[in-house]
Amino acid sequence: MMVVFVEKNKAEYGVEPICRQIQIAPSSYYENKRRGRDPDLLPDRIKRDMKLELEIQRVWESNFRVYGARKVWRQLLREGIGAARCTVERLMKHLGIQGIRRGKKCWTTVADDSLYRPTDKVNRQFTATRPNQLWVADITYVATWSGFVYVAFLIDVFARYIVGWRVSRSLQTDLVLDALEQALWARREIKELIHHSDRGCQYLSIRYTERLAEANIEASVGSVGDSYDNALAETINGLFKTEVIRHRGPWRNIDDVEFATLEWVDWFNNRRLLEPIGNIPPAEFEMAYYRQPGESTDTV
Repeated sequence: MMVVFVEKNKAEYGVEPICRQIQIAPSSYYENKRRGRDPDLLPDRIKRDMKLELEIQRVWESNFRVYGARKVWRQLLREGIGAARCTVERLMKHLGIQGIRRGKKCWTTVADDSLYRPTDKVNRQFTATRPNQLWVADITYVATWSGFVYVAFLIDVFARYIVGWRVSRSLQTDLVLDALEQALWARREIKELIHHSDRGCQYLSIRYTERLAEANIEASVGSVGDSYDNALAETINGLFKTEVIRHRGPWRNIDDVEFATLEWVDWFNNRRLLEPIGNIPPAEFEMAYYRQPGESTDTV
């Protein structure tokens, strides 16, 4: 800051008189000017910071500008770029970039107590020892200039992999059925799979429950009816709303939302680092499972 002050006022007062008043050596000012003309004269620490800033900016930009210092730091480590987390935090602050924070929860569930409800087979234990053991489903909504649109997700709990999704202008059963069909097409052969959802009427509809039965999928529905009954699916919804909807809006129409969701799901499954599975992407976590002796990739 002092060097900048000298630069602004030297024409009127001269360098040496200003330096005497602000108590810095004129040589410090001239040395700073020389470094500005020739970056090779900069101290090694500053040169390292400049190179690291370029890598930090690249990682942040290539991950939808949603990563905070912790995620940027972990991605750099994955790429073999060594840096302390505190250094990444400092340089991100210097660059004026930061991660995004989650907003408040919004509700889309419309319960219908008159419908038959399967028992809760999960009991808030959202864990799985293999892919296609437990899927969780949920719906969220997006406000656009042309009205509300709705997004349904179906997530494999083992790696948090999004196996099915759909965007629609309607909250009718077709929304969740289409997401289910996509998941069934992607995963083909499944055995002893549990499908868990909240008490939304779309998931309790006759068409949906019949399709689950036809695919030999066991249905499970939250018993209490609060957010913890389907916490993992709501967590993924929350990430979607934070990293896409609030971060990249406003939204004009359903086509914009659908394309952005497509981009995000591809990034989420294949490149986003998830802390619960060891700070690696879901696809990588699943492939590590199938690389174990005796495991087959036929069900992926």
